[in-house]
Parts: sequence; structure tokens; C-alpha cells
Amino acid sequence: MSTAVQAQALTKRFGDFTAVNRVSFSIATGSIWGFLGPNGAGKSTTIRMLCGLLTPTEGSAQVLGMDVVRETERVRARIGYVSQKSSVWPDLTVDEHIRFYADMYGTSAQSGADLDAWIQALDLTEFRGVLGAALPQGYRQRLAFACAALHKPEVLFLDEPTAGVDPVSRRKLWDLIGSIVSDGATIIVTTHYLDEAEHCDRIAFIDGGRIIAEGTPASLRGDAGFGYAVEVITPAAVAALQFVENLPYVRAATLYGAAVHIMLASPQFTDTLSGALIDAHIPLDEVRPAAASLEDVFASVTSLHGSGSVPS
Repeated sequence: MSTAVQAQALTKRFGDFTAVNRVSFSIATGSIWGFLGPNGAGKSTTIRMLCGLLTPTEGSAQVLGMDVVRETERVRARIGYVSQKSSVWPDLTVDEHIRFYADMYGTSAQSGADLDAWIQALDLTEFRGVLGAALPQGYRQRLAFACAALHKPEVLFLDEPTAGVDPVSRRKLWDLIGSIVSDGATIIVTTHYLDEAEHCDRIAFIDGGRIIAEGTPASLRGDAGFGYAVEVITPAAVAALQFVENLPYVRAATLYGAAVHIMLASPQFTDTLSGALIDAHIPLDEVRPAAASLEDVFASVTSLHGSGSVPS
């Protein structure tokens, strides 16, 4: 399998602050690679270095076999990028955005029917004459996506593409991402929504500028090294959560509906946990094994690495 993007000890410092600290990874061509972490973890800075918008302090990276520092313009011609902050101009209509990007990318020779079909695919037809400033947030993100992917880039970088977007628009954007990948493109997407990670072929957790875990969603959920998941069924879930967070053998705990999901250091602590809850006079219906969610895994991993930050 060929490699679309590769980074080696990629580092970015701003003065005394290290935003990205020696991250290394390899992304297969035609895959969806997710970069997950809380705000300020280093996701956007890494993406901007890969797009040639920031110069690394140390390390190196290649996109489609090209060095992102020495061959920046060649890289930019073959990628698309949707920034975390909307790249939609407030005083241009949807139509004007599409025409401008078609000219900029040299795709203006596309027939009007092709551009019409692209606008229709993003459900933007009824907004063609609407100014960017007047578009709802979800449609602004769709327009930014439409412009970035108009020239059919081989690699598409999406930095928090669904932040602040309603559930319907989120689903629509992920449908579009899937269709682009099916045509052979590679997608790198940053997010702090853990449910979106299930769409990715591989994901990397980043916190404090470091990659702290990487794998497929299934492999991360099933890795015993991140802890043993149990579910506590109790009518006092909040009280139980507050109590177990301070137990030394509990790596992470989160509310999961009306229950509490807990990542234990080992299965042998299940009975110890039950006894502790009973001794604390917390009403207990059951403590049972559970399937770890990505939220459970991330909370456990960040706990192991000294951070309590959990993305939403």
C-alpha cells in the first residue's frame, strides 16, 4: 500500500512553547486518517505544517512524495484544505465562490453542468445567490468543502470541518468525505468529536503536542493496555462518578447515559471497585464488563500521560 503523507519527528515551537513535539506517522493512500484531541492539543498546527502554511522548527514531512518545505507550491497544487476558521468570504455569493475557485485551480474549463452537479451534490442549489455572510454555519462549511475539493485533490486536509455544525450537516459532510475517498483521495481530518472517529480507517490521539496512541478504532477500543472497561449501574450515577475518580486503580471514569463507564487498571479490581462503592454507601445495582468506547480509551490514555483533557 502506497503512502500519501508521512511525518518524521515533526516539531513546531513558538518561542518557548512547543505546540507540536516530534510527531511521526504515515498515512496510506486512499484512507481516512483522523487526528483527535482536545482544543490546543496540536492538531491544527500539524495540519498547517503539512499544507506548507507553517515551517517546521524541526523534523520533516512529505505529501505525495514531495517535501512540504522545499516543494511547497507543488504540494499545494495537489491538495485541498478546509481551515478551522471558515474560509468563506462574507460578500461573495455561493456561485461566485465556486467560479472563483474554479478559475484559481484552473478547472474553469469544466462545463457549467459539472459545476452545477457539484453544487447540487452539496445541497447548495437553493443558496447559489446567497452571500457567504448570510449562510447558516452548516452551509458555510459545505461551501468551504465544495471550494477545497472542487479540483479533485489527491489529499484533502479538513481541520475541524464539523465544529459548530448541526447533526444533519455533519452527516452530509461525512457522506461527501466517503464519496471522495471512494474516488481514490486521501483524507486527513482533525476533530474533537469522538463519534466521528468511527468513520476513520485509522486515528491518532494527540495531547500536549504528542501523539499518545494510534490505531484503528477497533484496535484502540480492544487494547487491554489502555484498561479494562466496566459499567456501573446505579441510581446515583453522579455520586458514583465523583467517588470513583479518586480511586488509585481507576484510570478514567465518564457518565454513559444513566450509568458510569470506568476504565480499571486490571480486571482483578472489579470486585475491589464493587466493595468500595458499597462501603461508600452508594446504591449499587450491578458492576458488569463493558465494551470500551473511544471516549473511554481516550480518557484512559490521557490519564496515563498525565492529562485530564477529554474531547467532546
